[in-house]
Amino acid sequence: MLRALSRPAVKLVERYLPDPYIFVLLLTIIAAAAAIAIERQSPMAVLTYWGDGFWNLLSFSMQMLLVLVTGFMLASSPPVKRLLQSLAGLANNAGAAILLVTLVSLAASWINWGFGLVVGALFAKELARVIRVDYRLLVASAYSGFVVWHGGLAGSVPLTIATDGHFSVEQIGVIGTGETIFSYFNLLIVLALFIAVPLVNRLMLPGEKESVYVDPALLGDDEDRRVRITRPAERLENSMTLALLVGVPGLIYLISYFVGGGGLNLNVVNFMFLFLAIILHRTPQSLLNSLHEGIKGGAGIVIQFPFYAGIMAIMIQSGLAETMSEAMISFATETSLPFWTFLSAGIVNMFVPSGGGQWAVQAPVVIPAAQALGVDIPRAAMAVAWGDAWTNLLQPFWALPVLGIAGLKAKDIMGFCLIQLFVTGIIISVCLTWL
Repeated sequence: MLRALSRPAVKLVERYLPDPYIFVLLLTIIAAAAAIAIERQSPMAVLTYWGDGFWNLLSFSMQMLLVLVTGFMLASSPPVKRLLQSLAGLANNAGAAILLVTLVSLAASWINWGFGLVVGALFAKELARVIRVDYRLLVASAYSGFVVWHGGLAGSVPLTIATDGHFSVEQIGVIGTGETIFSYFNLLIVLALFIAVPLVNRLMLPGEKESVYVDPALLGDDEDRRVRITRPAERLENSMTLALLVGVPGLIYLISYFVGGGGLNLNVVNFMFLFLAIILHRTPQSLLNSLHEGIKGGAGIVIQFPFYAGIMAIMIQSGLAETMSEAMISFATETSLPFWTFLSAGIVNMFVPSGGGQWAVQAPVVIPAAQALGVDIPRAAMAVAWGDAWTNLLQPFWALPVLGIAGLKAKDIMGFCLIQLFVTGIIISVCLTWL
């Protein structure tokens, strides 16, 4: 049944979903028009919000580019390649490959969202080298595991409200992760998704005639490159000693950081990926070869993230995001507030695809509503978190690193993700409402 449902979804998306760059241009126009029409903002005011906020994600854009590049360099190092090859050997047919890549992506995304995006995409490529399987669904399966990230160890909403001095501390205090990430209802949502998402992906597997395969030769060369040294400079470029002299101190710093109580964040993940890659590649030249290959997929991040920063500025500065949130939860009851909060967060996420940014927008609306209705604050906060994660299955913003690594376009995978959007939406909303 799901295979039959996925066919029209895939065809619909392939036909009508534009390139993510076109998508962000359309979202920009829609956000600006809505701010003028709904919030009664002048065109010049909206233009100012957009222009002033256009570069607000520069730091984050670089972080995301480094997630892609450093993750690619790490995963393309000889030891990690061998590990991925060993894991890929566990799958002996197309169905097993779909299940395996989904489970690996789910587990990695629950640990850290950046790690999950990169590992899932690279593992999908490794499986495509050894198993004849629909490449679109394989990459879509790798991306679908990303849906659990905000309920995991790196979830920005639960980590924010667990931090001393967060911006809502006077209203709700500090809420530990035992009430959010490790609460029974959140763990049950994660468990349900770990069961449902792989099964749904497996059930969508197209038949032989409908499948789209990729030539393994196009996915890269597995052979280690042998270098013939003819110049003194090449001795440095291929020096294992030089790599160790820089790489080992980096790892020592990381150990000291974690022993001192430091936690995972995007900068730490990138630092860890980079210095592990420096050591595992063994020579600077090997690392640079991998860098040149990995950077090819970063073009979408460079050009699109500034537009999303502009959209976020319009939504927040004009008051449009707050208006949307208030409208969605204005008729909620004590029982239904988590559901409407989840749904509103999913819609807002299409325009503000940032977990931390979305909580800043919705917290001033959700917290008073939850307090007035007597709803558990951790549950309301996690409803925002899950809504943010949920519609990432449709919003191509976070798919850019995966698509860059896999060499596909958004239209190739989003038809399958659309089916997952409906299935996971039902699971998450039911658990948030009644568990």
